[in-house]
Amino acid sequence: MESLHPDDFKVTTAINLATIPTKLDLDTSKEQEAIALDKIQQKLSKKQDAMYAHNRHAFLICLQGMDTSGKDSLIREVFKEFNPRGVVVHSFKTPNSSELEHDYLWRHYLALPEKGKFAVFNRTHYENVLVTRVHPEYILFENLPGIETVEDITPQFWQNRMEQINNFEKHIAQNGTTVLKFYFHMSKEEQRKRLLNRLETPEDNWKFSTGDLKERERWDDYMNYYEEAINKTATSHAPWYIIPADDKGVARYIVAKIIWEEMQKLTDISEPELDPKVKANIDLYKEQLKK
Repeated sequence: MESLHPDDFKVTTAINLATIPTKLDLDTSKEQEAIALDKIQQKLSKKQDAMYAHNRHAFLICLQGMDTSGKDSLIREVFKEFNPRGVVVHSFKTPNSSELEHDYLWRHYLALPEKGKFAVFNRTHYENVLVTRVHPEYILFENLPGIETVEDITPQFWQNRMEQINNFEKHIAQNGTTVLKFYFHMSKEEQRKRLLNRLETPEDNWKFSTGDLKERERWDDYMNYYEEAINKTATSHAPWYIIPADDKGVARYIVAKIIWEEMQKLTDISEPELDPKVKANIDLYKEQLKK
């Protein structure tokens, strides 16, 4: 597990998702994967505490993937040792009426992390060039000038959106937020198994939605649009990582290790020094409390 390196999953050249494996052939047990993840969790927790106190940097973690690809469980497992004050999770669903009165990035700006904190976007601003490409009729709800019908949505419209997203990410990166984007690369067969498991496991029935089956029918379209979006928005200031997601344990470890490696690059992070006057009177304060 420790031999896995973040650069192995980082997008640095044009990708073809069909040629990228959805599972790594590792000779590890579930127990070994859990132990490896626990070690990373403990290190992340300590570093995050220091980052929170330092109050200069922020992290935006973007998670994208098809239904059942493991985003929810990864958030639970990777961030469970974090100080709750230092991490906020946002799950972006269909825009509500208020959100539709603004541009499509507005609600994402509002959810950006404060200095010293992590924000996790579970489904992200990329839904605006993924779901809306599969279902372009959704764009009509945005009441955009010159867009009256689906036929008005040209290829240039999508190119403009991806350029806007690049500018959005560049802006926040230049202002102290580390942007890391993860695509959970799951096979269609693995999704079939996970959806079936939701139906066959009574306590998981609530997770199943008939909408999952409808979106599954558009699998090839989603793969094409994911590939295009990743290729057009993989930048040095906001890199994409393709995470093999058929094995949830391995996927969690890879994501945690990538975050850890990126945190290690922030060499200026240090916990603030205690005020000299307070420090000089620590013994006095302890005596007061003991009395």
